[in-house]
Amino acid sequence: MKKNFFNIFVLFCFLCICFGCNENKTNTNKIVIWHWMTDRDDAFIELANKYKNLTGVDVSFELYAPSEAYSSKVKAAAQTNTLPDVFSILGAKRDLASFINAGHVANLTSYMEENNNEWKDQFIPTSIEINEFKEGNPFDVEPGIYGVSIDFSSIQFLYNKTMFRNAGLDPENPPRTWNEFIDANKKLRAKGYQGIVGGFGEIWFLDCLTTIYAYNILGEEKFISTVKGETPYTDPDWVKVLSLFEELSKNNCFATGTISMINKTSEQTFANEKAAINYNGSWAVNVYSGMNPTLEYGVMAPPVYNSKRPMYVWGGNGSSFMVNEKSKHKEEVIKFLKWFTAVEQQNFLTDVTKNIPSNKNSLEYVDGVLKDFAKTSDNFITSWKYNIFEYPSVLEVLDKGIQSIIIGEKTPISVLQEVEQVKQKEMENF
Repeated sequence: MKKNFFNIFVLFCFLCICFGCNENKTNTNKIVIWHWMTDRDDAFIELANKYKNLTGVDVSFELYAPSEAYSSKVKAAAQTNTLPDVFSILGAKRDLASFINAGHVANLTSYMEENNNEWKDQFIPTSIEINEFKEGNPFDVEPGIYGVSIDFSSIQFLYNKTMFRNAGLDPENPPRTWNEFIDANKKLRAKGYQGIVGGFGEIWFLDCLTTIYAYNILGEEKFISTVKGETPYTDPDWVKVLSLFEELSKNNCFATGTISMINKTSEQTFANEKAAINYNGSWAVNVYSGMNPTLEYGVMAPPVYNSKRPMYVWGGNGSSFMVNEKSKHKEEVIKFLKWFTAVEQQNFLTDVTKNIPSNKNSLEYVDGVLKDFAKTSDNFITSWKYNIFEYPSVLEVLDKGIQSIIIGEKTPISVLQEVEQVKQKEMENF
C-alpha cells in the first residue's frame, strides 16, 4: 500500500514537472515587442490576437510611454542584455549604428532580398533607406538593412481652408511658389489671421524646413559638398536659404510665439483655428481628428523657391521595428513581421491609426487628407538618404541661429559665419 502510494506520488511529481516545463516553454516562445505608440496599442493587440488565431504563435506588444521613458528603458535593457525580441530605437541614425555595432540589432538584408527581393520590394524606397547603411557609411556599420518600417511620415504645410476662403484665397489651390506663399500670408494677416505656426521650439523642425530649401536652392551636389566640408556655409546660396526665414519674419508671416513652441502646442494652436498655416507631419491627421473633428484643412507641399530644381518634401522617418540579434525566435519574428507589413494589415493600421503605410501596395487604399500627404512619396528627402551626416554641434548652431533670425536678433550672414567657424573646428578635431 505504501509502495503504491509512493509510486503515485512520484508519478504526480513527474507530471507536475512536465506540465511546469511545458508552461515555461510556452512563455519562453512568446514573441515580445516593446513599443511607445499609445495611439496604436489597441490596434497592435488586435493584430496580435488575429495572428495567434491564424498561426498559434503568441505575440505580446508591451507599451512603455512616453517616448522619453521608452528610450531610457531600451538603452538600459541593451546594457543588461535584456532587450525583447523586437524593439525600436528612437533617435538619430548614429544611435541605431551604436546598437548595431554593439550586437543588438539583426541585419535583415538576407530576409528582405530572398525570393527575388519579395519582401524588400513591397516597401516604399524611403522606408528602406531610413533603416539601411550603405558601403562606406561613417559609422563603420556592415552594409545592410537593419529595421522594418511599419509606416512613414511626410512633413508639409497644412492650411485652414475656411481662413483661406475668408481671406480671398482659393482653398482648393494653395500657393505653389514662394512668392505666392508670401502673398497668401499677407492676405491672411490683412484679414486678422495669424500665419505660420510650427513646433520651432524643437529645432529639428527647423532643420527639416532648412534642408528642403537648401536642396532647392543649392542643389543636391552642392548640399552634399557643404556637409563634406568642401563648400563653406558662408556661400551665397546658403545666405539665400537663411534669407527665406528673414523674409518670412519681416513680412509678419509667423504666428506669435511659434519660435518657442513645442509641436504639441503648435498643433493645438492650429486645431483651435488660432493660426492659418501649420508646418507639421502626416501624424497630424490623427491628432486633429481628436482635437477638432470638424476642422476643415488641406495639405500644401512646400512652395517652390527655385523653379529650376526639384522641391523635396521632408519625410520617411516613420516608425520602425528592429529585431534583436540575440533573439531565440528570430525566424518566428521574421515571419510575423512579414505578415504584419503585408497589405491587409497595413490597410487595417491605416484605417485605425491614420498613418501612411510603408507598404507601397497600400497607398491606393489611402484617402482624404492622408492621401494628399502621400502624393509626394516619390520625392522625399531625409538626412539619412546619402549616409552623410553633419556634426550635431553644427546643426545646433545653424538651427538656433535661424531662431535668432526669425526674432530679428541676427542676420543670415552672421549666423552662417558662426556655423562655418564651428564646422572648421569640428573638422580640425576629427
